[in-house]
Amino acid sequence: MKDYETVFIMNCDDYTEEQRQKVAKKIENHIKENGKINKIEDLGKKRLAYEVKGHSEGHYYIIQCSMKSEKISELERLYRITGEILKFITVRQD
Repeated sequence: MKDYETVFIMNCDDYTEEQRQKVAKKIENHIKENGKINKIEDLGKKRLAYEVKGHSEGHYYIIQCSMKSEKISELERLYRITGEILKFITVRQD
């Protein structure tokens, strides 16, 4: 397994805190099923550098995890089909 850091930004205008926590828990559970979580940071609501899908603010999460490389595409697919997520990026750590 390799170490990765994944960052995702959730819409904070149209969803409640409970809905955001539910989505974050879904992402965490997916990672736990396919690997191991090393660290989770909830950075909270922050202003975006530019508008994304009409939103100027988002709720940031950073997760450091260990997963097999083929499972990363499944994680990114989950990000794409989750409507509450505005943006995401996953990078491999050295």
